[in-house]
Amino acid sequence: MTAYNWQKSSFSGDTANCLYLAAAPDGAVKLRESDEPDTVLTTTPGRLRALLLGVKAGEFDHLAL
Repeated sequence: MTAYNWQKSSFSGDTANCLYLAAAPDGAVKLRESDEPDTVLTTTPGRLRALLLGVKAGEFDHLAL
């Protein structure tokens, strides 16, 4: 099993719900949430960038309740 160097998001602050990211040796990006540390999502840097740009541009605002 690979041990990743998890980095906590600076936006998480001191709250209990924290997002962690790690770079995998194959170039993938790993994401996990502090409440479910054994559940890990894997994506590419390009796809994560596209998601973040879409969120910032408001492309998903219609999904918020």
